[in-house]
Amino acid sequence: MSIQVKSEIGALKRVMLHRPGKELEHLVPGELGRLLFDDIPYLRAAQQEHDMFAGILRECGVEVVYLEDLMAQALRAVPGLARQFVEEFISEGGSLAQRFREQLLELFLSIRDERELVLKAMAGVAVGEIGCVCSPLVDLTNSKTRFLLDPIPNLYFTRDPFASIGNGVSLNRMYSQTRRRETIFGKYVLENHPDYRGKVRFYYRRENPFSLEGGDILNLSNEVLAVGISQRTTPEGIEQLAQNLFGDDACEVKRILALDIPSIRAFMHLDTVMTQIDRDKFTIHPEVLGSLRVYEVTPGGSAGLKAEEIDGELPEILAERLGVERVTMICCGGKDRVASEREQWNDGSNTLCVSPGTVVVYDRNYITNGILRDHGIHVLEMPSSELSRGRGGPRCMSMPLVRESV
Repeated sequence: MSIQVKSEIGALKRVMLHRPGKELEHLVPGELGRLLFDDIPYLRAAQQEHDMFAGILRECGVEVVYLEDLMAQALRAVPGLARQFVEEFISEGGSLAQRFREQLLELFLSIRDERELVLKAMAGVAVGEIGCVCSPLVDLTNSKTRFLLDPIPNLYFTRDPFASIGNGVSLNRMYSQTRRRETIFGKYVLENHPDYRGKVRFYYRRENPFSLEGGDILNLSNEVLAVGISQRTTPEGIEQLAQNLFGDDACEVKRILALDIPSIRAFMHLDTVMTQIDRDKFTIHPEVLGSLRVYEVTPGGSAGLKAEEIDGELPEILAERLGVERVTMICCGGKDRVASEREQWNDGSNTLCVSPGTVVVYDRNYITNGILRDHGIHVLEMPSSELSRGRGGPRCMSMPLVRESV
C-alpha cells in the first residue's frame, strides 16, 4: 500500500520529513508573528539536529523520504507539471505575487532542476531577485529585501498539511493564510508521484472551507480516530471529515472522538498536549487532563452523523475504545507545575512513536523523559535547541506513510 497508517504506535516503516532550508533564514523579527514563529532558529544547527532525527529513525529501520525529493520526482514524472505548479503557487501567493506574476514566472521557470525549483518555492522570493519591477513609487519606498512571495518556514512540520488515515489521507485546509500554500506540495505529490498517483483515497481536500490540521488527527486504531477541536481545527471540518470517512465502504474508521482543547497558541494542536506511546499509555499535559470535553461522532441520523458528549474520565474513555483494561496517562513534567508548563511549551508531550513503547523525544525535556523511562518506555532522545524554536516536536516534524499493523 502507498499509504497505510491505522495506529499511532505500529512499527513505523516509511516516513516523510522536510529538512529545514533557506526559508528559515528568511525569517526576520518584524515578520515572526505573521509567519507563526516566536524566534529565529539558527539554520545550520537546525539542519544538524534534523539530520540526527532522521538518523535515529533510520537506525530503527524506518525508510526516510523527504518532501522536497518527492515533489521534485512528481514534477519530473508529468510533462508540463512544473509550469502548472508554479502558476498555482504564484496564484496563491498574495496580491504582490499577482502584481509581479510574469517576473516570478520567468524566475521560477528559468530553474531547470526540479529539486532546486521546489526549494526556491519554499524559500520565497524577494523584490531584489527579479530585477526592475517598473513601479517607481514601490522602488522608492520599499526595501529590495521585501518578499513578493513569502518564505514557508513551517514546512519542517510535515504532520500538519496532510494526515495519513488508514489507506487514505486528509489533505487539509490550514488555519492560517501563512500556511495555506504548504498543502500545494502534498497535493502534487499525492496526485502525481508514481508511488501515489491513483492509489490514495482523499478524505478531505484543501479546497474545503473549514480548517483542519494534521496535528489534531490521531489514529487510535483502525476503527477509532481522535481529532482535536483546537485553535486550528474546527468542528465543521471534523464533521466533513467524518462524513467522508463514513461514506467510504473501504474505510475502517467507525467512530471519531472529538477532544475539545483550549484554543490557545501553547495548545495549538491535540498532539501538543497528548500523544500515544504504547498500547495502553499516553503522554498528556496535566493542565488539560481535567478540562477536556469529549464528543463521539458516529454514522447515522438525518445528517448522516450522530454526535454526543461522552461522560467520564479520559483514561476510561480511551481504554474502552481501545479495548484495553486500563490506560495510563503520563503527565508531562510530572507533578511539578513549572516543569510541566515549561516542558509542554518545548513539546514534552509531542512524541513520535516508532514502535509500541519506543518513542523519539526532545532531549531538553529531561524531567518528562525520565518519567517515561520509569514507566518502561524506551526513550530515544534527539537534540532540540533550534528545532524547538518553531514550537513543534518529533511528531510534528514527521508524516508517517506506512506503519505495520499492531
